[in-house]
Amino acid sequence: MANAVQHSEPQIIDARSTERFMGEQAEQKDGMRAGHIPGSCNLPYPYLLNENGTVKDPDTIRQLFDASGIDLAKPVITTCGSGITAAILGLGLSVIGHRQWSLYDGSWAEWGANPDMPVERAETAV
Repeated sequence: MANAVQHSEPQIIDARSTERFMGEQAEQKDGMRAGHIPGSCNLPYPYLLNENGTVKDPDTIRQLFDASGIDLAKPVITTCGSGITAAILGLGLSVIGHRQWSLYDGSWAEWGANPDMPVERAETAV
């Protein structure tokens, strides 16, 4: 994952809430740093779901990824707090036919816990 961040390829998209992504809300685990993986984009997973919990239509999903700054011509890594809700972003990518994606299963629980890994917050977000 660190290699992907260092070389800016593929793109990283975080499924957590915007407040957690920006480091404005404390993490649930004591001692966990707040913020996000440098260079990542944010698309909270609930945006891909209808009120009844079903997945939105492909056109809407495509627009959501586009509005989040994701270039769908490039590979994507999905991430979240623990690797679970990142799967919903992966489902959304699959629904729109984007097959070049993977899920960072360690997600923020792994990245944010490692003091050697860089972190961006609201004041340094891209």
